Amino acid sequence: MKDQEIKIRTLTSLDIPQLARLANNENIWNNLRDYIPYPYDENDAASFIDITKAQHPKQSFGIEFKNNLCGVISLIIQQDVYRKSAEIGYWIGEPYWGKGIATKAVELITAYGFDKLNLIRIYAGVFEHNIASMKTLEKNGYKKEGISQKALIKNDRILDEHRYYILNKNLT
Repeated sequence: MKDQEIKIRTLTSLDIPQLARLANNENIWNNLRDYIPYPYDENDAASFIDITKAQHPKQSFGIEFKNNLCGVISLIIQQDVYRKSAEIGYWIGEPYWGKGIATKAVELITAYGFDKLNLIRIYAGVFEHNIASMKTLEKNGYKKEGISQKALIKNDRILDEHRYYILNKNLT
């Protein structure tokens, strides 16, 4: 697979059907925060795209593989004393799993966060069972900061959260 087959880009209303189709998947939702609805329909997709259009600076992008929308990736810029940090979040549609897409998308948005948003630190919280996401972060130089024991509840299960971070080498 060539890296140029993968890019991150602004979401548009043309993405609504594909976004809804991919996100309406319990296997994806099991690794996401509960504020993301499930089931996920075209109204949810349209609302999310509207939110992304209002972002200044842009923080959420579609992930594209071979000219097809295959997921979403975001940097959530923090506030107050944490304003130079962002939390990364992403998901890939199940038909696109195992192709290295998430690894490249994390590389692209990490560079964007450091080069364009001037962030000092990007971090992620990963559910204990999401080994693929941990590997994706590690391949991009993210280091495990620690494990927050019994830190979250998903699907009525109490889970550990694995915390990862990376620092902007140009600013530290």
